[in-house]
Amino acid sequence: MSSSTTSRQQQHQQPQQQHRLSMFDRDDDGGSGGGLNSAADLLVFNSNQKLSITQQRIALPIFQVRRQILYLLETHQTLVIVGNTGCGKTTQIPQYLVEAGWAEGGRSIVCTQPRRVAAMSVANRVAEETGTNIGEIVGYAVRFEDTITESTKIKYMTDGMLIREMMMDPLLSRYPVIMIDEAHERSLPTDILMGLLKKVQARRKDLKIIVSSATLDAEDMCQFFNSNRTGDKSKDTAVILSIEGRNYPVDIHYLLKSSVNYIDTTTTTIVDIHTTQPPGDVLVFLTGQEEIETIRRALEDRLSDANGKSRRLSPYKIIPLYSGLPMTKQMKVFEKPDIKVRKIILATNIAETSITIDGIVYVVDTGFVKIKTYSGRSGLESLVVVPTSQASANQRAGRAGRNRPGKCYRLYTQEAFSKLSVHTLPEIQRSNLAPVVLQLKALGIDNILNFDFVSPPPPDAMIRALEVLYALGALNDDCKLTTPVGHIMAEFPVEPQFSRMILSSVNYGCSEEIITIVAMLSIQGLFVNQSQSIRRSFTVKEGDHLTLLNLFNIFSRKSKSDSSWCHENQINYKVMLRCVQVRKQLLAYAKKYQIKLISITDNNDKNIPDKTVPIRKAIVSGFFTNAAHLQPDGSYQTVKDKHKLWIHPTSVLSTVNSPEWVLFHDVTVTTKEFMKELCVIEPSWLYEIAPHFYKFKS
Repeated sequence: MSSSTTSRQQQHQQPQQQHRLSMFDRDDDGGSGGGLNSAADLLVFNSNQKLSITQQRIALPIFQVRRQILYLLETHQTLVIVGNTGCGKTTQIPQYLVEAGWAEGGRSIVCTQPRRVAAMSVANRVAEETGTNIGEIVGYAVRFEDTITESTKIKYMTDGMLIREMMMDPLLSRYPVIMIDEAHERSLPTDILMGLLKKVQARRKDLKIIVSSATLDAEDMCQFFNSNRTGDKSKDTAVILSIEGRNYPVDIHYLLKSSVNYIDTTTTTIVDIHTTQPPGDVLVFLTGQEEIETIRRALEDRLSDANGKSRRLSPYKIIPLYSGLPMTKQMKVFEKPDIKVRKIILATNIAETSITIDGIVYVVDTGFVKIKTYSGRSGLESLVVVPTSQASANQRAGRAGRNRPGKCYRLYTQEAFSKLSVHTLPEIQRSNLAPVVLQLKALGIDNILNFDFVSPPPPDAMIRALEVLYALGALNDDCKLTTPVGHIMAEFPVEPQFSRMILSSVNYGCSEEIITIVAMLSIQGLFVNQSQSIRRSFTVKEGDHLTLLNLFNIFSRKSKSDSSWCHENQINYKVMLRCVQVRKQLLAYAKKYQIKLISITDNNDKNIPDKTVPIRKAIVSGFFTNAAHLQPDGSYQTVKDKHKLWIHPTSVLSTVNSPEWVLFHDVTVTTKEFMKELCVIEPSWLYEIAPHFYKFKS
């Protein structure tokens, strides 16, 4: 590997004895869904399964500091715990608290997670440790699914669910201790929750908060929660506890000079590892599915050629790992192949902190990550590929040192590493803040600009959020929630634009269709294969929204117990079942707020020859800010901000004559800025539906 290496440095990591291993996919509680349907689908791996439950718990590093945790929690309001993934903090700390009596008197301990699958899988593991069924002593609550009962003493839930619970119980009076886990991810709901809990803690001196993380900037977090302003350290209300573990060295390798094509460099590095290095599995960090498939094909070609030259080349198995994969394929990463077979795992950053894979000896770090960004000026939220941070790079390197000494090959220079940002920019500073503002308003926080954020968001993003919510009818001239529209929009567990669509759909006589479309757009990973030929049989010329509606209607007419139709059409069966579940939940919300359920198929009005028009108008009522007009070069330009965009190749509109006017759901950035989930519209609808946002120009 001398061609790609200039220097080595020893990096000591803390390998932990793993008691579980889970695929953490963010759904709308925190990001992109991965197609899991229920707790029964969760993947749990236990490397200490031959030991008894008690022995497994004692073997965890956190057991050594059990007494210190309980003591510090008694003497301080906030405890910041730093410990590597797998040390046991997520599963053990809530159990320690229950054993110490914190959950007596009908109270319970809550532990939040940034990802829905994390909450579900951890709850199932802790239920197993307590020897009870899920929903008894231990339960979980995620969007659209809740197993918590009155007897539950340990609750695992997403950050977003606890925020929603505060709308009913602002002081969270049933919880003596609240644990915020995986805080280093700095997801949008996590940051909002920490700001809210700081306000609650000022009113409830008895409330204890635990903030835990693998790579958290502990000093900043401790300072945020510390209410002591006297300068006397003995009066500090927040304290830090670090959990140490055994160390395995990781050799860090850098490139001699920057790579011109990092995809090709990645392929070459993997081939070099396989042909020259001792046995051990390889974990490669890439930005997304397209890169993974590109490198997989290149590796198969290169390694087959290398195998022809050397008959003694050891066998290998290439395994992709990204959230859009069906669960059965995600599970392959944890299978134990023949000891002589080297696993080459091509993964996105979900393998960075959320999971630990036994057998990883070599890590290949491309130095890039795909993250969500938002421009307050243009109002566009998009996915872009950016350089990773130093903290993420170190976390990636640590994947090679969990079980034994390893090597990390960074496909950039040491100088480039020194120029990386120390931490990844928190999500709140690169996100659309309309959902945040709506939630805070619903919680009675009117002065949003003075809210104590962990990391203050950009002012232009905040102003844009207020403008959008006002345009949607959620806020009035005094910047307060409107009644009933604003309050109902805040209650719906979907984006404000979606809830506005649902409310408006009654006027267009298509509320059932709109709820179906919202359910389909709320879940990702629907298509196993992104090929247009797969979608052709479902295509509706008016766009992706109507195509998804058509797909759901066809699926609903099929037998729910037969997944063969989904398999034949390259559709993720479990994702479709989850869409059915989400739709039922949204229908329940609609009934709760007396939203009339009407289907466009029930309307026999002959004056409506095209029954897609009311549906498309309802979509415009929510996403009128995302309108774009065709340009002579084939691109599109947003109406309000004159931003240049293109139709994404996966859209059904990419294979037809480009319509003059479209509405889009979101934007992704690869070679260009692409619009995704499009709907064909008429320009007159914009003025008709949103005259306060658009002016008619002949």
